[in-house]
Amino acid sequence: LFSNLISEIVSSPPQNNAKVAVLGASGGIGQPLSLLLKNSPLVGELSLFDIAHTPGVAADLSHIETRAHVTGYMGPDQLDAALKGCNVVVIPAGVPRKPGMTRDDLFNTNATIVATLADAVARNCPEAMICIIANPVNSTIPITSEVMKKYGVYNPNRVFGVTTLDIVRANAFVAELKGLDPARVNVPVIGGHAGKTIIPLISQATPKVEFPADQLSALTARIQDAGTEVVKAKAGAGSATLSMAYAGARFTFSVLDAMNGKDGVVECAYVRSEETECKYFSTPLLLGKHGIEKNLGLGKLSAFEENLVAEAIGELKGSIKKGEDFVANMK
Repeated sequence: LFSNLISEIVSSPPQNNAKVAVLGASGGIGQPLSLLLKNSPLVGELSLFDIAHTPGVAADLSHIETRAHVTGYMGPDQLDAALKGCNVVVIPAGVPRKPGMTRDDLFNTNATIVATLADAVARNCPEAMICIIANPVNSTIPITSEVMKKYGVYNPNRVFGVTTLDIVRANAFVAELKGLDPARVNVPVIGGHAGKTIIPLISQATPKVEFPADQLSALTARIQDAGTEVVKAKAGAGSATLSMAYAGARFTFSVLDAMNGKDGVVECAYVRSEETECKYFSTPLLLGKHGIEKNLGLGKLSAFEENLVAEAIGELKGSIKKGEDFVANMK
């Protein structure tokens, strides 16, 4: 009993005093994400890492009148120091999409970045919760998992692909169509985090909503293509950064709340899974002190949604294999 108590104390952060690292903190997502984290009473220490500009971002954020202590680290030789003692690591690092690009077009650049960062996490804070934002998430989660396995520190309950923006978008779009308060709408989104692998479960939405078939089809397509909507609107100046920062912060706060012992915290995320024939799949998860407490599964699907799942499996399997092969072939 005593040793259990000690391990509880060691592995979970002191209440509302977590050390959180943001890797890629100077970027389009990293800066607003770091601002939102600095604003939270759940964060005691905020460790910011990037390959450029981090001292400035850290100095700027450090003037905010909240208690999170901010430190900035810049360049590969400071990466290890940035990660020491972290309870949660959020990774928005990588390059964004330009018009005409799919998330998979980012693979070569971002796969290398994520593998390098995952390697450092495995060496410096292997017990941390890892929240990956870097696209293509469908492949970067398998990459992170395989790198952690190489060090013998892989814990599938602590590695998350952040798909929260899909849920946030679904909530906003459904609320808009039905004239509801978006803060009260919750639409689970399952599958993956790219195109047709994004599967909104409108049939499971709360409050209950119904749409005619053509409107449901258009709404589903809009949720699946919402990232591209922003990429086009930004016309070459990047992809979704502000809404992604909001979604990343929302997920991080849920992880921290659960680590602090809050009950009933549920978020969807792309994780190692036995729920379908895909090795990784996003479903609603009950979070706890040690990450995933229980995978809540797909729930009851409509015929329309079952069809969406069937259509997504092939692409998901390909993206997963691509990530695993990347690590297997790494020099």
